[in-house]
Amino acid sequence: MTEPSPHRPPTAGTENPAAVPVQPQTNRPLARLARETTADNPWPLRLLSTKIDEYINKMTFVWVEGQIVQFNRRPGSGMQYLTLRDTEADMSMSVSVFTRELAAIEQATGTQVAEGARVVVHARPRFWTKRGSLELRADDIRPVGIGDLLARIEQLRRVLASEGLFDADRKRPLPFLPRKVGLVCGRNAKAKDDVVVNARLRWAALPFEIREVAVQGAQAVREVTAAIRELDADPNVDVIVVARGGGAVEDLLPFSDEGLVRVAAAARTPIVSAIGHETDCPLLDLVADYRASTPTDAARRIVPDLAEETMGLDQARERIRTVLRSRLDAEQRGLDQVLARPVMADPTLIVRDRVIELDQSRERMRRALSTTLSLADAELRADHARLRALSPQGVLDRGYAIMRTPSGEVVTSAQQLKKGDLIEGVLAQGRLVAQVVGTTKPNVTVS
Repeated sequence: MTEPSPHRPPTAGTENPAAVPVQPQTNRPLARLARETTADNPWPLRLLSTKIDEYINKMTFVWVEGQIVQFNRRPGSGMQYLTLRDTEADMSMSVSVFTRELAAIEQATGTQVAEGARVVVHARPRFWTKRGSLELRADDIRPVGIGDLLARIEQLRRVLASEGLFDADRKRPLPFLPRKVGLVCGRNAKAKDDVVVNARLRWAALPFEIREVAVQGAQAVREVTAAIRELDADPNVDVIVVARGGGAVEDLLPFSDEGLVRVAAAARTPIVSAIGHETDCPLLDLVADYRASTPTDAARRIVPDLAEETMGLDQARERIRTVLRSRLDAEQRGLDQVLARPVMADPTLIVRDRVIELDQSRERMRRALSTTLSLADAELRADHARLRALSPQGVLDRGYAIMRTPSGEVVTSAQQLKKGDLIEGVLAQGRLVAQVVGTTKPNVTVS
């Protein structure tokens, strides 16, 4: 096997290509297309930058929507620069506009371009080859009207409602007394004091985990969303309050952002929304487990009033005492009535009464048995008399006899015999044998 040439990268299978430096090729022609480049014949960075610039220069003007997150005016400069951020994704891009064009735009729209504004920009992409960065060169900037934003929010509301995110059966009950309350609010905001102060007036030892974030402007959605996720991941936080004081409609728009609303809906910790005033209703209010009209109302809802609970316990304790006292008095009266009975003075009395009752029962049983036996004896004698009266022996006892032939046939007619026949006579006592000396014909009775 031959060693690789020092002027050529090693072939596959000899050594790790990543560990061997690739020698620049100066004699070969550069690849015409990106897919034709290889490790042996790469593009220099300047060529790639030029290629990107050529491609982007072919693009036409495009309308782009976003939110201005940074804009510092440069007085006396012919060019103004601002940063445009996507309203849902964490993505931004620099935008440049001529100062005279910006002045004409502001004069035509009657509004000043400022940070936090939602705008649509008519611009053409531009690539800076030396620093490898992309920007937009704008010639028109138009603010997105509140009406358009509210229409989009209404459309989003219908979509989220169809998904069931506003259904009452998915809302979780708030804990009676949370171990710790998570609070998302503005920096040094009055809403923070409204929640913390009023909650601790009701329950002084209530702990808070506070996240002070931007509650309006370009960073509000990202910071509020991150705060909700962080507090939801804390196992000691039992309820999360998102609070903000009142403001204009556009100031409350971050709390109707789809990404923020979906994060709140997916949170495992119950969420209380206290955004704006009673008349304000961002989408976060609809997806939250409880909607508080104000931050103060949220403070009353998340924690019980210690004074009221103590009073309730005292009243319950007094009711229990009254019920127990009444029950004990009733039981004592019943016990006194039992003790007042004669049997309690002479315990043998109840035994004597039972003995008397037993003797009486025994006597009744004896009489009943005697009567039953007497009736049965009388019936037996009557049956015996009837039996004797119907018995052939009874007939014989009255002087009658039964005559039978030698074959045992009972003689009932003279025609059964003839002169000289022997017959047996059965008497009441004993038997006899006789011989027929003559017979007579039976009398025939004509009716």
